[in-house]
Amino acid sequence: MPLFVLAHFGHHLIAALLQPLLPFIRDDFALGYAQAGWVVSAFTLAYGFSQLPAGWLADRIGSRILITLGISGVAACGFLVGLSPSYTVMVIFLVVMGVIGGGYHPAASPLVSASVEEQNRGRALGLHQIGGTASFFLTPLIAVGIASALGGWRGSFTALSVLIFIFGIILFVLLGKRGYTRQNKEQKPESHAETAPTRSYLRRLIPFIILGTTVQISVFSTISFIPLFAVDHLGVGEEAGAALLSLFHSSGLWAGPLGGYLSDRVGKVPVMLFVSIISGPAIYLLSLVSFGWSISLVLVVLGICQYAAMPVSEAYVITHVPERKRSTALGIYYFVSRGGPGLLMPAIGYLFDRFDFGTSFTVVGVTALAVNLACSLFLWGSRD
Repeated sequence: MPLFVLAHFGHHLIAALLQPLLPFIRDDFALGYAQAGWVVSAFTLAYGFSQLPAGWLADRIGSRILITLGISGVAACGFLVGLSPSYTVMVIFLVVMGVIGGGYHPAASPLVSASVEEQNRGRALGLHQIGGTASFFLTPLIAVGIASALGGWRGSFTALSVLIFIFGIILFVLLGKRGYTRQNKEQKPESHAETAPTRSYLRRLIPFIILGTTVQISVFSTISFIPLFAVDHLGVGEEAGAALLSLFHSSGLWAGPLGGYLSDRVGKVPVMLFVSIISGPAIYLLSLVSFGWSISLVLVVLGICQYAAMPVSEAYVITHVPERKRSTALGIYYFVSRGGPGLLMPAIGYLFDRFDFGTSFTVVGVTALAVNLACSLFLWGSRD
């Protein structure tokens, strides 16, 4: 588990730079809100689409290689992003970075779940999530500082990319020493008995995945604009805007493991219903906040919703999908949950350009609540 937590940390660190540095990038290239949304969308769309073939590819070239590409390969592209001479070139490098990084989750999550008993699966996936959460939590705190010290956002990308590239190579060696070198071992490091999925699993699986992905897409897309919202609407500096992101992601350091633990104890469906129903109203409340305790509280609630939904969704898919279809199902889930924000963020940016922040947050929050309420009707009364 410690190796997978470290791997998850390295995988997300470079992409986590995009949100806190968005005000710097916007100013450097003189972008509107919709164009700024495409900065993050370029990566997330490519990242989402590449999840689809990733499970198939992991079966053929090995999970260890895909995990390494998801760290060192992403870092190499991040270095090129920092050298981009124009907005268009930067977007191209971000697309390549998303394609290379898309294989990490379909390769790592099955290994994590196969390493523990089925009744502890949610907890293990929640612990694995701490690595990714730590990246998003720490990056806003250091990215702006590095950018200020090195004279711009480019220095943050180039400096951290070199460190993460080296880290990925070291991790590749460590995974090899732990035995993750053979295809058969990568697919099932330890064999544990599992409950066979029922034939009617799709009837509940589809609305459950829609619930989980709607929470992640709506929250992640909204949060991506928080630095710009803080700077342009609340009138704070770039450092304070980036610190708000760290506050949001700090919830994941405990909400992910707690959500996974509760899903093992009280059931995956009750946990998912709870976080999905409150996520929409929480997004709407962003239209009413000011800088201080109100926005801090809303961001913590949104962080709980997003990070609790992640391990619960993964555990539900792995538990209810037959093993021979598991990689495909996970690829579809990651494709929607990771790529979906790439479609929604430019739309939210367009709303910001056309209307205002309050109207945009209201539209996103009400839409998310409507979708989640509709899906909850198919799951109400179920435990797992």
